[in-house]
Amino acid sequence: MDGIIEVFLGLILGAILMYWVYSFFRTKKTKEVTHKQSTVLLEKIKRVCKLISVEGDFAEVYQYHNTKEHFMSLVSSKKKALVIINAKVQIGYDLKKILLNADDVNKKIVLTNFPEPEVLSISPELQFYDIKNGLFNSFSPEDLTNVNKEAKEHILDKIPVSGLMETARKEAMETILLVETIVETIGWKLDYSALRIEDKKEVKQIEQEINS
Repeated sequence: MDGIIEVFLGLILGAILMYWVYSFFRTKKTKEVTHKQSTVLLEKIKRVCKLISVEGDFAEVYQYHNTKEHFMSLVSSKKKALVIINAKVQIGYDLKKILLNADDVNKKIVLTNFPEPEVLSISPELQFYDIKNGLFNSFSPEDLTNVNKEAKEHILDKIPVSGLMETARKEAMETILLVETIVETIGWKLDYSALRIEDKKEVKQIEQEINS
């Protein structure tokens, strides 16, 4: 009788041990899979965010002039030209400023910071018209450098009223909502509640456009 009890207890202990070992490796495997999922998601989000950029074309007329004084400021010599500026502007985001982290326990990707859009590049093409040289102040190769610099500054001043920044912000919001959809396909959640989103109605409208 004692032998049967010992065998029975042995079987129970063996079963408990096997269950513990199975649970241990299953939990470890689940953690590894979850961690791998978070790593893949973070990389995928970064790749998607790299695609956010907005381009705009500007055509502006700019009056360039330069005055130099000679002979103890008794004589001034002025040169000027009419410049047509055709510029391509690219607006985008500094991806180094995007703050993302993964919460493996709750299966969440937390987005705590998304930067403001900024000017990535301005590429102006210049055409000169109505060039007038001064008596002691004629155009030189150095002037082309100066005009190019002033042309970029001129275009830079025009960007805030062009609507490009607003378009870039909308593109970013569309991307965040797209990322949210990607994350949800594998049972995770994207938490971007820390972001400061001013126009809730616009976000809702964008969300409806993506889902339609």
